[in-house]
Amino acid sequence: MSVQDPSLPRRPAKGLLDWFGFAGPSDVNHDSEGGSPPIVPTTPHQIARKQLMDDITNFLLVHDLEVSSFTLQVAHDYLTGGNRRVIRAIDDQLQAREPITLPLLKKAAEEKGANQNEAMHRLMRRLENDIEDFSKATTEASSATTDYNEALAAHVNDLDKAPDEHLKREELLDLARSMLERTRSLEEDMARSAEQTKALRRSLEEARRNADHDHLTGLPNRRAFEACFEAEYASAKTRGEHLCVAFCDIDHFKRINDTHGHDAGDRVLKVVAETLARMSDDRCHVARHGGEEFVVLLRGRSLHEAWEILDDTRHRMAERKLINRATEAAFGQVTFSAGIADVFASEDPRDALSAADKALYKAKESGRNKVVVAEKPTKA
Repeated sequence: MSVQDPSLPRRPAKGLLDWFGFAGPSDVNHDSEGGSPPIVPTTPHQIARKQLMDDITNFLLVHDLEVSSFTLQVAHDYLTGGNRRVIRAIDDQLQAREPITLPLLKKAAEEKGANQNEAMHRLMRRLENDIEDFSKATTEASSATTDYNEALAAHVNDLDKAPDEHLKREELLDLARSMLERTRSLEEDMARSAEQTKALRRSLEEARRNADHDHLTGLPNRRAFEACFEAEYASAKTRGEHLCVAFCDIDHFKRINDTHGHDAGDRVLKVVAETLARMSDDRCHVARHGGEEFVVLLRGRSLHEAWEILDDTRHRMAERKLINRATEAAFGQVTFSAGIADVFASEDPRDALSAADKALYKAKESGRNKVVVAEKPTKA
């Protein structure tokens, strides 16, 4: 079978997409079985998900892969850039004009999982050793303190009974020397424990960063944004400050991937991420929301001020002339569209996210490469 065989049998249209709540164009008005009408995607999120589901379906069909949780995850990782090892394994097969098989995919996925598990085990072993050493040092210090107190009390009692003043001085000197030697040894142990504690703290901080940051762009990920959004909302509400949220989406990103390849697409993602990140400070937070989409949270700026900051960034991005250094081919103009909303214009902060998303959709519909302000919600 050819790797890209267009004659592969296609499954009925009412199938995989319907499981995820999307219907193909030919199914929009079908309700012959009396079920709920299919969802017609309207927002950028829905359209992007519909497109991704189409691409996943085509990937499985073209490569004659059965539908399973594993193959769905692999197709998703490949198409969204979520698993570099799987992407390279598939790309290597395609370049060699070899078929994409289930054993190949499982091997690539298992290698990634094994690497992640080994890294996690190494971190856990290091943490366990650091904790054990620190506990041992503190226990020894506590024990030594008790020993000092007992020895000192015993010597003082003995010295009180000794008639010879010279003997008393010698005994005190011997005791002081012994205590000094033991103290130096304990200081060295405690110094090592302090360094181990610092290393433990660094390990924990690194693990936390890995959990909250996108591995490709270095920006906070969606999980980190959710926590930031909650905290900034509470702070802005308490202080009576403005709070605005914006969604940004790279224009024609799929075309970039298709034309220049996923590695080049990753580099474009990083460039856009770096451009947006220049806005960041303690009142402006930028995160990768997923795929080619980013989210920006701006506190202490009015809607118009926030729009100006974001639009200036959009303008600077559009002025850049990017070159694919691997091929020396020009990417052409790389731009992004954005939708921005005033969080406190909505009763629920989640409604503000939806409003920004709809504004992003309008920016895409009206020509791209622009920042659109969300409409004010109408009160019932």
